[in-house]
Amino acid sequence: MSEIKFSKNFSDHSVHSGTDAGFQFEFYCERCNDGWRSEFSPFRGGQASSWLGKAAGFFGGIVGEASSAAEGLAQAGYGKAHDGAFVAANEEAKSHFHRCARCMKFVCDVCWNNDKGLCRECAPDAGVEIEAARAQGEMSKAAERATAEGERRGEKLDVTRERQLVCPQCHAETHGAKFCPECGSNLAVQTQCPQCSAEVSPGAKFCPECGGKVR
Repeated sequence: MSEIKFSKNFSDHSVHSGTDAGFQFEFYCERCNDGWRSEFSPFRGGQASSWLGKAAGFFGGIVGEASSAAEGLAQAGYGKAHDGAFVAANEEAKSHFHRCARCMKFVCDVCWNNDKGLCRECAPDAGVEIEAARAQGEMSKAAERATAEGERRGEKLDVTRERQLVCPQCHAETHGAKFCPECGSNLAVQTQCPQCSAEVSPGAKFCPECGGKVR
């Protein structure tokens, strides 16, 4: 029997019984996860027992006994037939995948560096890496310039003015606006009483020291 090399990166789509009983396996690239599916191989024993089971529903008797016997034979032969089908699919899958000698992963043609004889994870394509590094450099420099531009703009902003972020009237978010976008309330925050210059908390209507009207 041929050595079975694929042990993890496959899915078994085989059907044990019924008119569509048969064997089919899907193998996956361990780098990009793209798959290759083997051709469907029918399991005649499972199909035959299914047809006999349907016939037994109509005729019963001898046909029913034959159906039970066929089902028993199908159950007994499934394991061996499944193993044989998997070995055949395994052999065919080898032509669609490469095994990297460094990381021992099975990869597809796209993920295989044919010049180096290794997967692209272990032996990346130089041209691809150059372009990736160039794009990364562009992003890094652009971010640096954008940060510098933001700092220049920040120098022009009034950072001493307090901002009312939630309207005290309707409780809507204001995002620092001078007037509430929902109810139109004046949101200009005053930090001092215009009469006695005492500190006034945001949203207060009267000064806590002199009682003067703040807003």
